[in-house]
Amino acid sequence: MRAIRFSRTGGPEVLELVDVETPKPGPGQVLVRHVAIGLNFIDTYHRSGLYPVKLPFSPGGEAAGEVEAVGEGVTRFKPGDQVAYAGGSGAYAEANVVPEGRLVRVLDSLGVVAAAASLLKGMTVEFLLRRCYVVKAGETILVHAAVGGVGQIMVQWAKALGAEVIATVGSEEKAARARELGADHVILYREQDVAAEVRRITAGKGVPVAYDSVGKDTFEGTLGSLARRGLFVSFGNASGPPAPVPPGRLAQGGSLYLTRPTLFDYIATTEELDASAAALWEVMGAGKVKVRVGQTFPLAEARRAHEALDSRETIGASLLLP
Repeated sequence: MRAIRFSRTGGPEVLELVDVETPKPGPGQVLVRHVAIGLNFIDTYHRSGLYPVKLPFSPGGEAAGEVEAVGEGVTRFKPGDQVAYAGGSGAYAEANVVPEGRLVRVLDSLGVVAAAASLLKGMTVEFLLRRCYVVKAGETILVHAAVGGVGQIMVQWAKALGAEVIATVGSEEKAARARELGADHVILYREQDVAAEVRRITAGKGVPVAYDSVGKDTFEGTLGSLARRGLFVSFGNASGPPAPVPPGRLAQGGSLYLTRPTLFDYIATTEELDASAAALWEVMGAGKVKVRVGQTFPLAEARRAHEALDSRETIGASLLLP
């Protein structure tokens, strides 16, 4: 089969298309033949070396397709089932072997392409809005990168929960898209003072929670947007990691909280994984969350796909197609 690997870290040019033997599922494992592969910013962090991995490395932690074979003892799935997964590595390939406890069944009404575009991002939104901080109806929240893969789901899901959403984006085109998604207020973070705008919108109070996947470029604005005892949820570094923050800064800002959560601590068990995916499929099935695939790339053009991610010009979800 064909797969993407890299033997050194760096820019998109380190990604190489290689021919490798199709893996065979061992005990408790499932061989998934991919239909679509999700592209995520964490893939660029592995490639660049920001998140160290053992080399050589096959990137990608999200894909969906059909069960081709199962190993000894597998009971959750059988050949022909439509499944998806989020986590691990090796998704940038035509097929991958995954532990059965890390796979979820895809609803026929949604399909595997929608699953590949939404599972990792959608479960991220699920835990951020429902468990890391429980967003309540009537609350005003701040969402950065509001039309990215995670952002587009977060804006819609937050609105479904009854929240008022302040969205930040990097261009007028993206601002229009954020409004289509339901954002109540839109800030162009490259041109406007985010904290000042949030204070204006909230009559000086700030927001109880802010979700920041951008990192360095938005960190100070996010910190200044929080209400007293507000929660700063830092869950990405699209613009690079922010500088270290002395704990005293949190006290000065109004007894603030700062957390750096990761999805995989919220879907650590198969039961948590199933519950998170079920919540996502429910809001998508009800039409409350619609996932837009903004761009697709052939597997062989993974370099070009990473160039698009690095430029931060993508809108919505991005997919590789094997």
